[in-house]
Order: sequence, then structure tokens, then C-alpha cells
Amino acid sequence: MTRSISPYRRALVAATALSAVAVAPGLAPASADPGTPASIPVEQLEEPLVFAHRGASGYRPEHTLAAYELGVEQGADYIEPDLVSTKDGVLVARHENEISGTTDVEAHPEFADRKKTKTIDGRQFTGWFTEDFTLAELKTLRAEERIPADRPQNTQYNGLYEVPTLEEVLTLVDELEAETGRTIGVAPELKHSTYFDSIGLSMEEPLVETLAEFDLDEADSAVAIQSFEVTNLKDLNGMTDAPLVQLLDGSGGPADLAGSGVTYESMLTKKGIKRISKYADWLSPYKLWVIPRTATGELGEPTGVVATAHKAGLPVVIWTMRAENKNLPTECRVGADPIAIGDLACEVHAYLDAGVDAFFTDHPDLGVAARDAF
Repeated sequence: MTRSISPYRRALVAATALSAVAVAPGLAPASADPGTPASIPVEQLEEPLVFAHRGASGYRPEHTLAAYELGVEQGADYIEPDLVSTKDGVLVARHENEISGTTDVEAHPEFADRKKTKTIDGRQFTGWFTEDFTLAELKTLRAEERIPADRPQNTQYNGLYEVPTLEEVLTLVDELEAETGRTIGVAPELKHSTYFDSIGLSMEEPLVETLAEFDLDEADSAVAIQSFEVTNLKDLNGMTDAPLVQLLDGSGGPADLAGSGVTYESMLTKKGIKRISKYADWLSPYKLWVIPRTATGELGEPTGVVATAHKAGLPVVIWTMRAENKNLPTECRVGADPIAIGDLACEVHAYLDAGVDAFFTDHPDLGVAARDAF
């Protein structure tokens, strides 16, 4: 099945056409590389996009088919599977390759000897890791809520869902598209690419192959491949025409560039963003890079990140909008209970006012309602 043009690309093409007319001669950014076309500035999408972060993870255990399906039912434009590899090279959806917090692996005595301590991207972890399990073994486990203290209601679903493969996620998307008549985007995130490369389980090749099998390998495909690393995105830029997303964390720097002096903050300078535009199609910074918070936890003044990205031809998708009071700016909270649902629209509207084109949210229904009201 060949998909129709993605909602992102449809809107972006329109925005690009408008901005190309609006930009005065000589103001378009110049190309840094001979033979490479200059980036065409873009404007904010008329209808910003909502990404279901790990599915509707505010309502179901994250990275389960149930969470993805609910995210689509709640109106999200895209769903997001984080990807790690099994021992036999199959891409599966988990937040991390260490799975003691997201599965019932500790309840399986047959896997007790698989518990290990490993150093991944410079940090030490103890637990059970996907790369030590075949897919068949992982399929005997069941998903659990990752943050039960914050989302106790989600624990009622513990033990119900398998760990899905990327292929199963994309098959679900095809089924939901057929049922709804909508184009549903997929935003796979490659986790710890350099680490997986180091143990002989490169993820880029199986990702590209699987996307091609589902006709998701073109520039107008409803897909957005994400990474916090840089090298893998540059490699993918030569492997697929599918849109690429450079993620930028709130501190530190890309694991693959450790020791180089490159930080996420340095990547958000004008020069840094221009470099990103040479290999990626979206910029995805942690939301506080766009609107920082004050010392008292309120929304501060927007920075120039969005305007700089748009000038470089990059739309901006931020992360992550979570509706619990503890995750919201102080002026958006409702009541004193830290895990009660506050006013997510209060925060969403501030970022849309700042010009962002899309946002990730654990609560797609509230995100869609806020976007529609904008």
C-alpha cells in the first residue's frame, strides 16, 4: 500500500511556498556547501501537529499496541515508537534497552541469570537488556507501567500487553488507516545507536529496510526518524529519503560525539542549527530551550530557537507535554495534588504562540483539544 502525502509534508509544502514568496530577495540563507541548495525558510504550520509520545502513555503503559491505538483514537497525527534491538537483530519498541522498569522480567526466574551491569553512553545501568534476549524470549514478557507513582491508574493494565516489534507497530498503523481513512504518521526514535553498533547490532539498516517494506521511505512519507545522536542521522540521510529529526536534550551532548566539545546547547546556535539543516528535516529541542521557566517555575520569555530554525528551513517539534500538575508550569496547575491533571492547554498555547510546529504529548486527547482551540 502506498500512503498519501503525510500531514506534515502537505502543510510544510504549503508553508514553504508561502514563505518563499514572503522572503525578500537576498534574505534566503546561503548554502554552506557548493552544489547544495540553500535552505528555504519556513513558517509555522497553520495546523500544528500532535505526536502521541510513546503512544497515549498517560493512559496506557507506554510502547504497547494498546497505547499506540489509543493515541490514534484520541486524534494524534503521529505515534512514536522508541526502538532498541533484540539479540537476534529485531527492532522492538521500548523506552530503553534496560527493561526492568517496563516489563515483568523480574518475575521470570528463567531469566534471573540475565541480570547484568553495563555502561551505555557513559552511564552505568543494572538490570535486564533487550540485546540479551531473542525476540521469542521477549515475547514471553509483559509490559508494565514505567512510572506507577505518577500514573497508578495505568497499573491496572500491567501484564496484558506484549513488547511489540516495529513491524507490528507499522501493521497496526496500516489497519488503523484503513479503519479511519486518515493518514497516521510514525516517528520512530533510534535509541543508543552507537552502543548497539559497538555490539554488532546496527539498527539503521533494519529500520530502513522495514520502512521500505511499508512504503515509508520517501520524502513525503508519513514518517519522522528521530535520534539524539548525529552520526546515525547523517548516515540515514544517505540511506533513505524519509524525513529525519534531530533531537536535542536539555543538557549534555550527543553520545556519539562525546569528548568532541559538541553540546546540545552549541547545536542550538545559529551555526549549529544551520549545520543540522544539512542532514535533518526537523529540529526537536527539549521544550525549555524554546520557553525556559523562571525560578518560581512559571513560563519565561521565548528564546530565538524557533525563529532561527524556521529561517534555516527546519520546522520545530518540542517534547514533552505532560498533563500532571508536577510537570506543568506553576500557572497551569490545578489544585495541589502533584499527579492530578492540570491545564495542559495553558502550556500548549504558550508554545504554539512561540511558533512551534508540533509537540509530543503523553495525553493526546488533551493535546489535540488544545491544538484545535489554538
